[in-house]
Amino acid sequence: MLSLVTAAEHQYRHDVWTRDRDNALLASIREHRAAEAAAAPVVPSPVTAAPRAKRAAWPRPIGAHRGAEACTTVCATA
Repeated sequence: MLSLVTAAEHQYRHDVWTRDRDNALLASIREHRAAEAAAAPVVPSPVTAAPRAKRAAWPRPIGAHRGAEACTTVCATA
């Protein structure tokens, strides 16, 4: 029974130490990000280009070709 209590105390200390270390690391990351944000120059928003025009009113089916490239099954069997 005493070994269970000792093991539980060790586990508790380990968990507390790990949690404190993780919290310190997260706080350090927040401080670094805040310092970078404060030191960064104000950049104007990028200019966006006009949206692209649609090329077709509807998509072509897969395998469909345009104009002279198109060859029907009748053409292929002739």
